[in-house]
Amino acid sequence: MEDYLNLFVEETSWYNDIVLRSMLPEKWWAPLPHFYRGWLRNYIGGTLLYMLSGILWCFYIYYLKRNVYIPKDAIPSRKAMLLQIGVAMKAMPWYCALPTISEYMIEHGWTKCFSRISDVGWAAYLGYLVVYLVIVEFGIYWMHRELHDIKPLYKYLHATHHIYNKQNTLSPFAGNFLFFLIFTFIILLSKGSNVSNIVESIPWHL
Repeated sequence: MEDYLNLFVEETSWYNDIVLRSMLPEKWWAPLPHFYRGWLRNYIGGTLLYMLSGILWCFYIYYLKRNVYIPKDAIPSRKAMLLQIGVAMKAMPWYCALPTISEYMIEHGWTKCFSRISDVGWAAYLGYLVVYLVIVEFGIYWMHRELHDIKPLYKYLHATHHIYNKQNTLSPFAGNFLFFLIFTFIILLSKGSNVSNIVESIPWHL
């Protein structure tokens, strides 16, 4: 069992090396415990994906295709986008904690994860995938619904999200779905908007 769990540790260590070696001097991250290296990798990767995908989207939609997809008066102001980025950056450390904790649980044998598809076979793998997606979508639906129905949760967590989802304030930095999918698949779930999205993302990491 220990040897099998080491396969997961080796995999996350490999991801850590790829990201951290290319972004930071080794003396900054090498002394960190494995758990914190994973968190740092997630933070750097999440921030880069969030910023890069948002900037590319803005460049294409707001500059190259100006007035093609959305009217000029619907383009959010630079100030609104900077505020959205600020909110996302406050939430990013917490977003990055979720996949880091998930990896910790997997590496310590607290979950039923498989290192290779050959360990379970394609039929079981596809079956697990369908069940996983159903549970996740169901969980996200109910998390989001409760964020609206439970007034303190809405007031203190979710309301910020709704400041930025109007036509003339919505930008890729407020609800970057591409980032959400990529980062969830590779590292972590994130819409990059606020703390309430962290709550909604919990089903992806269970």
